Amino acid sequence: MRCPYCGFSDTKVTDSRDTDDGIRRRRECLGCGQRFTTNERLAIGSLFVAKKDGRREEFSRDKLLAGLRKACEKRPLAAGAVEAVADAVETTLRQRGAPEVPSDEIGEMVMNHLRELDHIAYIRFASVYRAFADLEELQQELEALAARGIAPGPEAGQPTLIPDDELKELTRGVRSLPIRRRRRSAQSKSKVGASGQVSQRKQGKGS
Repeated sequence: MRCPYCGFSDTKVTDSRDTDDGIRRRRECLGCGQRFTTNERLAIGSLFVAKKDGRREEFSRDKLLAGLRKACEKRPLAAGAVEAVADAVETTLRQRGAPEVPSDEIGEMVMNHLRELDHIAYIRFASVYRAFADLEELQQELEALAARGIAPGPEAGQPTLIPDDELKELTRGVRSLPIRRRRRSAQSKSKVGASGQVSQRKQGKGS
């Protein structure tokens, strides 16, 4: 270990403490006497993620955390809950010992944890990961949550499962349900029929 101040190659450890991800050591340079801190982490073998398009990239805990934090943004979660999900996913992957894991498998693992942690965070993540094609697929996810005992409707004084502004964001650009088009068509026919009846009444009065 070289001193960052003078470059001398000999130092002594004055204090060592365990941290969550390694060991923190306080060192003193035997050349200039300056003190500095080093953090040591266990070197783990590389883990690669196989993308759907065939690309392979090294697993990144930071990237996983970024996606989790986006999904859990502004949610009333306990401190460290997001990091705990990332730790659980990474630990499971490392314990398998496989050098490569499919990206969709990681996504399913994350969704399983978020489903139990926070239903809104789960829907947010699922809407991006599964790329819902239309509102029907989103509705199916809400119904699946309801089947697990998480009611999609609000209780008295409670917010809705998906606030209106977030629902608009999640469904931006998706296709409308066919049933809605049928309803609109039926409404148009009703209006046409009503206008025809009004015209007939006017003609009757005129005669």
